[in-house]
This record gives sequence, structure tokens and C-alpha cells, in this order.
Amino acid sequence: MRISDFKKRQLRNGFKNVSELRQDLVSGDWMIVATGRAKRPDLFIKREKEKFEQSISECPFEDPQAAGHGEPLLIYYKNDKRRRLKGIKKLVKEWSLQVVKNKYPYLGPGDCSKIYREGPYTLMDGAGFNEVIITRDHKKHLALMSLNGVEEVIKSYQERYLALMNHKCVNYVFIFHNHGLKAGASIPHPHSQIIALPVIPADVRRSIRGAKEYHDEHRRCAHCLMLEWEKEERRCVFQNEHFIVFAPFVPRVNFELRIYPREHQSNFEKITEIERKYLAEALWQALFRLYKGLKDPSYNFFIHTAPCDGKDYKYYHWHIEILPKTATWGGIELGTGVEILLVKPEDVAKYLRKIKIDKNARRA
Repeated sequence: MRISDFKKRQLRNGFKNVSELRQDLVSGDWMIVATGRAKRPDLFIKREKEKFEQSISECPFEDPQAAGHGEPLLIYYKNDKRRRLKGIKKLVKEWSLQVVKNKYPYLGPGDCSKIYREGPYTLMDGAGFNEVIITRDHKKHLALMSLNGVEEVIKSYQERYLALMNHKCVNYVFIFHNHGLKAGASIPHPHSQIIALPVIPADVRRSIRGAKEYHDEHRRCAHCLMLEWEKEERRCVFQNEHFIVFAPFVPRVNFELRIYPREHQSNFEKITEIERKYLAEALWQALFRLYKGLKDPSYNFFIHTAPCDGKDYKYYHWHIEILPKTATWGGIELGTGVEILLVKPEDVAKYLRKIKIDKNARRA
């Protein structure tokens, strides 16, 4: 089918070219083309020198429903553990977290079963889901939350993952969080996002492929071997009964941190309630130490977990990667994918371990 036919079919179906997926001819990597997000003119304004602030009265996440985000897919309340799903008619003001559809989605309705051609190139509908997880406090980002607050965020990740993973158009559920303008956060109000895709993202595919190749050759998990070394204090930043935070031996950026379950687990969504509490502590420790040590840097974190495409990924070890934005990438970084490290990961871990944490900070 020619590209013109592809465009005509999109318009006939009524979703007006929200997005499409294009596959690179050489690498095989898939790229999202989300032209529907061009409705956000502010995304094209240069804001490098602007202070990343937004008044509460102008914030679209103070009252997501009034801002046109629709009914919540999931909502938690401040005073109890009740949760209500889609279909709620009257919202109380005491919500602490809610999940809504992204008003400017990367992905939308489409047919994930068909592959199209444009000459030598391959593309398909940008079919999938894009949700936003919003916490209530406008200024209290994850590093400043209580442990209970962080656990609630992780719980919402897990609940929405489980709700999306079995959809026929979903082969991978990607959970990520952008903090700060340099990290790509277009709205300063703390929020995370979930994207459910019909394809496995390139970075995840490379991670899975590397884990499989190591397992096939050595008959053991590469990540588990790595953790045996990282449990020593040289690059370890924090560890508890179930999780370990460390500066990786080969980081992608300066001050990169990773969080792994100490026991081998392939799937994030299968963590227990107890493990979720320990994960909240590990994530908070990592983010708070970066907040104090680097004076609130911009950062991205995301969860790499096994795909939900029905295949066996027992050799994979799910984890969280935290990448602070400490440098601007130039030609060498963009052309090679390698950031020049100005500080050794051993020194990163040593520096972050020394940061003193007041017990009251955990109950913020």
C-alpha cells in the first residue's frame, strides 16, 4: 500500500494522523512520528534561559478535569486507600494521585495488525496508549515526597501496567518520568507517563538482546553477576533487603544510577506489596541524594522490564535507570552515543553515599 493510501485510510478512520510508527531500514529501530503533538506550540519556543516555573493558577494539572483531560483512569485519595476507576461521576477535591489520558498523545487509535510500505520503508499506525500519572502537590517532586507518596506512585505504575499489558495492540509498556526542563518536562507540575506500544523500543531490544546473548553463552543472568560485584561498597550508593542502587561500571551519562531487585526478576509488574515498599525507599534514596548532591538537577528515569508480547524472557532482569542531565550533548555524543565522563562512577557513588539524610526528610 502506498503512503498516500495510508494517509487516506487514517483520515477515513477519523483519527486524523495522530501518529505513526516508522522503521529504520538499516537498524530495524522503530520511531514514533507524533504530528498530533504539534498542537502544543509552546514546545517549539526556545526556553533554555527561562526559569522553569508555572503558577498554580495556570497549571493544567491542578485540576486535570477542568483542563480537559477527561475522567481519571485511576484515582487515589488523601484520606484513605480507596481507588476508583473510569466511570466516576463526581470527583472529590481530596485526591492525591490520578491517572488520565494524555491530552496530546504520542499514540492513539489505529490498526496494529497491518504493516505498510513506502518504497523500501516500513511503517504502521501509531496505535497504542499514552497516559499521565499526576501527583497532587504542584511543587513537591519525587525527591521531596514521603516514602508513602513515592510508593503510591509506584503502585499506580503497576496498576496501569497490568491494565494495559493484555491489550491486543500492546507488546511493550514503557514507564518514564521527566524532571526539569533539560530533561524534557514541558510542565513543571510533577508527573510521570506511560506509553503502551505495539513494538519493542530500540533501547529495550538492545538490552534484551545483550542479556540473552550473555545467558546463552554463560548460562546465567548477566545482571545477577553484575549485582554480585555492585553489592560491595565501591559503586553501591544504597541497598535494602530487596533492592540495590548503584553507579554502573559503564554509565551512559555522568552520575547515572540504576536500581535493581536483588533477586532475579524479569517483570516489574509482578513485584509484591512488600517489594513495592522497598522499591519506594530505593527510588527515593537515589533521587534525594541526586537532589542534594547536584542541587536539584534535571533527570529522566525509566523502567526497563520484559516485554508483554507473550514470549519467555526469563534471562532478563528488570531495573530502573536514572540519567541526570549534567551536560549538553555535542557532535561526539550525538554521533557516537557516548558521553565524555568527567567523574568516575566509583567517585559518584562515594560522593552520594556521604550525603547525610535527616530522618524527617523521609516523612516530608
